[in-house]
Order: sequence, then structure tokens, then C-alpha cells
Amino acid sequence: MAMAALNTHSIGMHDIRPAPGYFTLPGSSHQFRDSKKSGNGMVNLQRAITVSSDTFFYKLAWDMGIDKIHPVVGSFGLGSKTGIDLDGEASGVLPSKEWKAKRFARYKPEVRRWYPADVVSIGIGQGFNAYTPLQMANATAIMANGGQVFKPHLVQQVVDSKTGKSRQIEPQPIRQLPYPKEYFDYIKEGMRNVMISGTGARVGAGLQYTMAGKTGTAQVVAIKQGAKYNAAALAEQYRDHSWFIAFAPVEQPKIAVAIIVENAGFGAAAAAPVARGLFDFYLTGKVRNDLAGMLKTVPMENGDVREDAAD
Repeated sequence: MAMAALNTHSIGMHDIRPAPGYFTLPGSSHQFRDSKKSGNGMVNLQRAITVSSDTFFYKLAWDMGIDKIHPVVGSFGLGSKTGIDLDGEASGVLPSKEWKAKRFARYKPEVRRWYPADVVSIGIGQGFNAYTPLQMANATAIMANGGQVFKPHLVQQVVDSKTGKSRQIEPQPIRQLPYPKEYFDYIKEGMRNVMISGTGARVGAGLQYTMAGKTGTAQVVAIKQGAKYNAAALAEQYRDHSWFIAFAPVEQPKIAVAIIVENAGFGAAAAAPVARGLFDFYLTGKVRNDLAGMLKTVPMENGDVREDAAD
């Protein structure tokens, strides 16, 4: 979403815009609320990534429209099979006007029609968006690599059982995304700050390496206008999913992940600690025994609105 906004010149890297506690749909009284009730004040795009400002991206998506968002998001492999050496890979859903018309072809015209409001939730990764964890990890790796796209593999090495000879499966570059390096650096810095002063700061404390991430929360059930989300009052299967994407080290990336913990709430509460444990082991060889202290499976104690959203 951020790359789409920059690449279409819908926003500049230094532009400052309001991030209030809610976004009111133009021509309607319907409000899309922010995870932070008071909002985040005046922020630029990079800071909006760091603090996960829902309303900033609601408004940005509304201003852009789906036709500007779709091709750039799709270039990161979202909504398409990655080609991994594994049968049965799902393609996911990258929404567009054409997709909606085809998906709801059997329904009435008013159902098939693309409405301007359809794009609002898409701005934070929700709505019609439906991506696999593999696609999310792959897109994160593409961001980490500055736009270089590789074909993912499960197999690292093939060994002939008779001869003992081995064949290494080498990285297979596919293409280089045509976006300016400064855009990648800008977005990656916003993700790095997530772990320093943003929504992932608690998980990022005490790192022995640099880490860039993005917390997210995938809504399972909708709540009514004016109602408060209270995870403790919901059956577990109706609670939000915890998402987190990350890569490290920032300067020379070696690992990228996408973590989802079903029905566990805020992205930094469950998914991010799992990623921290993986990174610590992969990069330092240390096994963390204190991850349980980072986990918080019920995201909201105060019954307020959701703390975060996947954008």
C-alpha cells in the first residue's frame, strides 16, 4: 500500500497528513475507527507505518482508488501463486473491479458493482484482501531485497542416495521491481522503527541485530458502529487473528517471515514474539526461554476498539 502511494505520487515522502481517531466515509455518516481512539495526530507516511495508523491508510486508500493500488500490490506477488515446489498452493485474492464482477457474477448488479467504499478497508489489508502466509513472507522478502524477486523453494539441497553426490538448489531470481531505491529505503525505515518506537517496540527491546517488522490484526467478525470490541466476551473462534511480518538484519537481510497466530489478537501480542524467537535462534543461535512473558493472547483488556490492523 505504501509503495503504491509513493509510486503513483499520491503522497510524498515528506508530506504530513492528519491521522485522527476515525475516518468518516464521504457522503455518509459511517465511520471507520482507528485502533488508537485519540488518533496519532499529524504524521507522514513513514510514521503512519511505524504506529500502524488505520485512519491514515483509510483516507489514503480512498483518495487513491483501487486502480492505483492493485497493480503495485500485485507486483509483490500478492494474490498470485509464488511457484514454490509444493502442490496445492492457493492463489489468494488481490481485489479489483474485475475480480469483484467475476466473483459475484451470479448476484444482482448492485452486488457485483465496485463501490468507492470497497477500497477503504483494503487500505489496511482487510476487506476483500486474502493472502497466504507464504505470499506475505515472499512480499516481505521482496521489500527486504529492495525489489528483487526470487522464486521460493522448500528444498535446499538434493542428495543422490546411491552416489552421495549433492546438488544445491540455488536462488532463482525472477525479476526486479521497477520502483526507486529511495522508496524501498523509506518504507524499510518505517518498518525498522516499528521495532524501536512503534507497535513492535516491546518485542524489539534488547535486539542484538537490526529488525524491521509490521504488526497486524485480521478481523474475524465485524462490530457494529459505536460498539466496542471485547475479545474476552467472544468465543475464541471469533477473536481477531494476530499477524506479523518481519526481516533481519535490516542492512543485509538473511531471513524474512510472516507469522499468523489464529484468534490471538494484536499482532505484537502473539505473532511478533514468535518471530523474535525465530530470529534470535537463526541469527544468534540462542534459544529464548522467556517468550511466554511476551505473549498476550487476549488483545484488549479495556474493551476498547481494536489496537491494530493489518496494513
